[in-house]
Amino acid sequence: MKEEFQLGKRRVVITGLGAVSPVGNDVETMWNNIQSGTSGIDYVTRVNKDDFPAKVAGELKDFDPTNYMEKKEAKRMDLFTQYAVAAAKMAVEDAKLDINDDIAPRVGVWIGSGIGGMTTYEEQFNNFISKGYRRVSPFFVPMLIPDMAAGQVSIQLGAKGINSCTVTACASGTNSIGDAFKVIERGDADYMITGGAEAPLTNMSFAGFSTAKALSFNEDPNTASRPFDKNRNGFVMGEGAGILVLESLESALERGATIYGEIVGYGSSGDAHHITSPAPEGEGASRAMKQAIEDADIQVTDIGYINAHGTSTELNDPFETNAIKTVFGEHAYKLAVSSTKSMTGHLLGAAGAIEAIISLKALQDSILPPTINYETPDPDCDLDYVPNEARKQEFDYALSNSLGFGGHNATIIFKKHVG
Repeated sequence: MKEEFQLGKRRVVITGLGAVSPVGNDVETMWNNIQSGTSGIDYVTRVNKDDFPAKVAGELKDFDPTNYMEKKEAKRMDLFTQYAVAAAKMAVEDAKLDINDDIAPRVGVWIGSGIGGMTTYEEQFNNFISKGYRRVSPFFVPMLIPDMAAGQVSIQLGAKGINSCTVTACASGTNSIGDAFKVIERGDADYMITGGAEAPLTNMSFAGFSTAKALSFNEDPNTASRPFDKNRNGFVMGEGAGILVLESLESALERGATIYGEIVGYGSSGDAHHITSPAPEGEGASRAMKQAIEDADIQVTDIGYINAHGTSTELNDPFETNAIKTVFGEHAYKLAVSSTKSMTGHLLGAAGAIEAIISLKALQDSILPPTINYETPDPDCDLDYVPNEARKQEFDYALSNSLGFGGHNATIIFKKHVG
């Protein structure tokens, strides 16, 4: 088998999708709401909004972990891990993948998280301060650490292949998918369960992002997230998880699996500039996109849609716009570019995974997702952002960007599958 792998890169396809998000706790509900421009942003309930200048968030609605795991197990998982397990079980079921003893060593898990168990950290720290160390849960550390989403998914599903977690802030989900893609491409696994999970809606997260002036202080949930609009004033925090099942094309065809699309390119770069601000003019992001396009062995003119990082912040949106123009030249003005964070909010380490799923559904259905709340054009953001309403359009390649604190840039490219 190894000799066969060494003959060349293996093609990698997506055969399963799972999601819990502010706009739906399954992929179809999420995608239907994205197409219709329905926002999942509302007044935050996880914290007391009167304690913070930021009042809104993209929260999950009606999520019940016991639909996916035993109550006892759920109590030993932070929310971000619960979200990952739920989305992973959906994705594996969607892929109709039976992880039996024969294939288990060839099934890997690679799930990223930007922060990990913030809810657990705050609860247990409060226990320590008020009651002493003996009242800190023995599960504190394994509930807190970001890699536990991947660890628990592996345990719950019996996946015994490579098991890893990428922590690259808001690029974590996209980096994880790209890294998992390369694992299959080079022959180290036949299947990968991959994506990102985040549950950051806690007091300390709101405090930290508020004092950093990163969050929108717009008190209207309907207009707070407005990527690329001149009047944007910060991002809206969200939570959830997106999981994809990747596998080799040969395996998918042999199984007769449904194929959502093919992943063909991955690029990753570092800004080497600043801990929170992107590199001037999006220089680092442009290199990640170029690398992904080269990896896919396609031309810039082949890309028809970009799911932008598009955070609704002062610097990201014009810098990402400039990066797109640097890479695509004149074709940038023929591209459709949208930020679905206008509806979901920013899911931090899970953002890239949710947006990967949206990009695949967009390819499959030939629909360009909108950027809602786009009202006032910004001269520095002058591309086609698919304002306010989805559009029907045929395209063969979609590109998705994720950019994170620390100067992490990640880009993945999907190709439409024609069966």
